[in-house]
Amino acid sequence: MVPSRYESRGVSSDKLDVQRAIRHLDKGLFKNTFCKVLQDPFSLNPEDAIILHADTAGTKTVLAYLYWRETGDTSIWKGIAQDALVMNTDDMACSGATGPYVISNTILRNKMLVPAEVLEAIIEGTVEFIDQMRAQGIILHHAGGETADVGDVMRTIDVGFTAYTQINTSRVFENNIQPGDLILGFGSFGQTIYETTYNSGIGCNGLTSARHDVLSAHYSETYPESFDPSIEPSLVYSGKYRLNEWFESSGQSYEIGQLLLSPTRTFLPLLHEVFSQDTSGVHGIIHNTGGAHSKVLKFTEGVTVVKDNLLPPPPVFKLIQECSGASQEEMFKVFNMGTRLEMYGTRESLLQISEIANRLNIPNQFIGRVESGKDGKATVQITAQNHSWEYHT
Repeated sequence: MVPSRYESRGVSSDKLDVQRAIRHLDKGLFKNTFCKVLQDPFSLNPEDAIILHADTAGTKTVLAYLYWRETGDTSIWKGIAQDALVMNTDDMACSGATGPYVISNTILRNKMLVPAEVLEAIIEGTVEFIDQMRAQGIILHHAGGETADVGDVMRTIDVGFTAYTQINTSRVFENNIQPGDLILGFGSFGQTIYETTYNSGIGCNGLTSARHDVLSAHYSETYPESFDPSIEPSLVYSGKYRLNEWFESSGQSYEIGQLLLSPTRTFLPLLHEVFSQDTSGVHGIIHNTGGAHSKVLKFTEGVTVVKDNLLPPPPVFKLIQECSGASQEEMFKVFNMGTRLEMYGTRESLLQISEIANRLNIPNQFIGRVESGKDGKATVQITAQNHSWEYHT
């Protein structure tokens, strides 16, 4: 099988090698939670559990580095702090844990290229996100962290967080997606009531592809530290745009840099309210990060997930596909394509959740349904923009 452009750059949407490496690890207290749930080792109560989660903003930090070097705008790094935080908290929330959280950051940098003012902006962005979530009734406690100057290891910078929370086992949400379920999809784009600017919907996944397919050779020539020199040269910054150029879609103009660096939207306010009420009619909550629209396959058995009424992809994904020439199948496996959260369940329960999303100004609609599977396999069938295809376990 010929590797995709994404895989040829040394990255993977499904991380099969990682899955093989961890296949023998204990699954925790529950078989099918989005995050691993452990018995609380500090409590004598057998119903007390914990979730410890770690993630980073990934190669989106390289985009921030390029934007900052070109514009001098350190504020762009604030969004990177949010990216890294949301990749932790929203995964944990899909398991029923909506805080309080204790967070600790790990920043690895090449000190010769990334000065202290960048670190300050990342810390400011962290504090701002904490304040925004507090206004929504969600508590994060910052426990500090580690900044390591590792120029021999890190070409530019990586920003990560570890998050910890306690949860009673009765509150843990375990996926049990079943035939007859409807699927409510939530948009990653637009502007919610808790956001201050338009969100392109890009998230944190697929940024290696987005960076190299959209941006021009100017960046390989000017910033050689910003890419892996072992990548095939034809795949390095093969696009046509600079970060300060503009992309037009449906009569609107967008700056390329702002589209690609839009901070990952958090769905915490939505999930926090959802879990404050009866969720017995909700059978699945999937955060479409690594693996995007094939992600649900990790949490299903013997069903066919049909997605045939997806939210329209926002302009950022049209930009990436135009530049890359990627197939619909690859785009929907690498990027959330504007739908980054899915809930599975009964119509009545999902309609109530849709009302919450509407109050928060989160785009949402029924995007499909769940049917009985064939031959005991799990399958995702997608129809979008007059194309149909499948993903399998």
